[in-house]
Amino acid sequence: MIASELIVDLLPPLIPSETCGKAMKWMSEFKLSHLPVVRGNEFIGIVSEENLYDLNNEEATIENSQAQLLNLYVHSDQHIFEVMNIMSENNLSAIAILDLEENYIGATTLPHLMTLTTNTTSVKEPGGVIVIEVNEKDYSLAEIAQIVESNNAKILSSFITSSPDSLKMEITLKVSVQDLSRIIATFERYEYAIVESYQENDDPDDLKSRYDHLMKFLDL
Repeated sequence: MIASELIVDLLPPLIPSETCGKAMKWMSEFKLSHLPVVRGNEFIGIVSEENLYDLNNEEATIENSQAQLLNLYVHSDQHIFEVMNIMSENNLSAIAILDLEENYIGATTLPHLMTLTTNTTSVKEPGGVIVIEVNEKDYSLAEIAQIVESNNAKILSSFITSSPDSLKMEITLKVSVQDLSRIIATFERYEYAIVESYQENDDPDDLKSRYDHLMKFLDL
């Protein structure tokens, strides 16, 4: 899925002559903290709610205020993962989408992307989640898959996170079974560290704690 397919049709851009007050009103209505500013098909920048509040001048127009517009956008042919990465790195709730001639063609939002990825990946599929830690030099997707499949399960989806100052990586696995005990035991036998696990028969309070931790871990 590419950026041109992610456009939210009902999200209008701001124009430079509109007031900061109107911009904040729209952000409140759309439950966003960023909106694109355009002049015709020309992308001007992204305005943030935080910056507008700091200006404390609702009557001033965007172009006549001292609003700091962010020059952040994606092109129409960029993959959804690239779009999400740019938004995550810059803490954006909305981002402009430009065509290959640099014309503004629309925008997308973080809630819209989360809905799309939930509906198009394995998030809704029944199963469990395991987060394992491994040294980068020891990482083998083939071995990880073999461990899961040896327990009559399949990997529905996976992603890797790591930090530049660490020699370890964490792999989050969504697997096709809800009872994870056998898979976890096999990973431990292969000396993988189990960071987190989520399965149907966990205590509800513990599940909420694990879910909250995972959301922080994903920085969503």
